[in-house]
Amino acid sequence: NGQILPIAQMAIASFANANGLTREGNNYYAQSASSGDPFISTGLSGANGTVQQGALESSNVDIAQEFTNMIIAQRSYQANARTITVSNEILQDLVSIIH
Repeated sequence: NGQILPIAQMAIASFANANGLTREGNNYYAQSASSGDPFISTGLSGANGTVQQGALESSNVDIAQEFTNMIIAQRSYQANARTITVSNEILQDLVSIIH
């Protein structure tokens, strides 16, 4: 019938010291003694913002680690390519010796 009814609300927690949260990995954080207790309320109340649908968050990728991984992959590729080249040269020499 085209009517839109709110049936639920998402709770948003904020902390007095957000930098005091303990990093759990994979972009998860946990409350700690230095972060203080969470203030749980709805969006746009108190110091809380909103949850925006379809928005992308800022990147949380460790660029140094990704560059390191890329260099390792590149060197592995080069080593494998060199191995194939050397194997090919050995086979060509072997074929030339046999003929």
